[in-house]
Parts: sequence; structure tokens; C-alpha cells
Amino acid sequence: MESINRNGVVTPSRCLKPEIVSRLQEGISVLLSRWTGLQMAVKYEWGGRDSLKKFEQLAADILSWFSQSKAPHCVEDLRICCMRAYYLLSTQRLRMEALRKLQSS
Repeated sequence: MESINRNGVVTPSRCLKPEIVSRLQEGISVLLSRWTGLQMAVKYEWGGRDSLKKFEQLAADILSWFSQSKAPHCVEDLRICCMRAYYLLSTQRLRMEALRKLQSS
């Protein structure tokens, strides 16, 4: 089991068993499915046609963050990973809106 200290550093204590990794993957999917902005970005392809692929990569990166690394991690790193993925998924939409505004003026 992992422990988190007061500074938000996660220290993995051992490698995870495959059934634990499977449950962790399921939990990550459930959590990401409840992130409304992220789901809208995927559904409406705000990150381009590969929005679903970007979403799947985010889930894989989070799973890897928890299950593969043996080094301590800062929770802030996970937050940055999630926000970077959300930015990638919403960037295309922002560009399209800016382009529409330019064309209409």
C-alpha cells in the first residue's frame, strides 16, 4: 500500500498484483468518467479527432504513475498531469472559437 506524507509525497511500498492493478484501472476510469469537463472535451472532440486517444493516454499515465514507479511522487505531479491532459483536450476547441471570431469580424 502506498503512503502519503504531509507534503503530498506518495511513496509506493511494493509492486502491485495484477488484480489490484485491474481494480485501480477501473477506479481511474470511474473517476475520469465523473470529470464533466473532460468528458465534454472527449465527446465534442475539443482536442481534435484524437480526443478519445488523448483521454485513454491520460488514464494510462495515471495508472502507470500509481503502479509502475518505485520512486516517491508528489501529488502535485498527478494534478499537473491531469491538467495538462485537459488542456490538450480543450485546446482545439479554443482555437476553433478564436478562428470563428476572426472570420466573423
